[in-house]
Amino acid sequence: MVSALFVVSEEGYWGEECVEPLTTLDEAGVDITVATPTGGPPVVDERSVDPETVGEEAAERIREIHETDERLNDPERLAAVDAADFDAVVFPGGHGTEWDVNQDRHARALLRDAVENDGSVALVVCHAVGLLAFTRASDGSFLVEGRDVTGFPNDWEEGIVDENDLMPDGRKLPYWVEDEVIAAGGNWDAELDEDVSVTVDGDLITARGPESSAAAANELQQALVRDADAQP
Repeated sequence: MVSALFVVSEEGYWGEECVEPLTTLDEAGVDITVATPTGGPPVVDERSVDPETVGEEAAERIREIHETDERLNDPERLAAVDAADFDAVVFPGGHGTEWDVNQDRHARALLRDAVENDGSVALVVCHAVGLLAFTRASDGSFLVEGRDVTGFPNDWEEGIVDENDLMPDGRKLPYWVEDEVIAAGGNWDAELDEDVSVTVDGDLITARGPESSAAAANELQQALVRDADAQP
């Protein structure tokens, strides 16, 4: 059976960016495991389940899945999972990833192995794309160097943080994703003129934000089908 690992933040994941890939792969019969840095249940960013922000229907759907999905409520520890055991590794976004997932050495190893190993693929969404700025390839170079990527853009971040980089909840944003990924050598294009931004570079799929989650999930599903068909 095709399998996927979801690496989800305990500091605040964006609901749609987890739920869209999760439900899309579920419907395709993919066996899904969820992991978090400490093995504790992930925390959903309350803004992503605010009816005034995402609409009542989406907010209700995301909150229900967050509260009732057994995999989200009883995740594995990142240190206890191996990318080699999965056909895909998915990193949902959310500002919270900047404080845990993107700084986690086990998350970096999972991303590196999923991209470098034959027969596996990685999907990285929104703020989780910042993980690419801190992940080294096996040869010591940055994994993102020379790769085409999209992710959460500076133009959007400017509308969220204040002049001191403080979030609405008072936390200070430690870095801006676009700046760090470009500094690590990524070919950045968030396609701000487009409604959806999903970029595929080999076995690395990146998505700009919530509105790109469904398209990214479909791209990942197609990649898994292609990989399965290519197996002898």
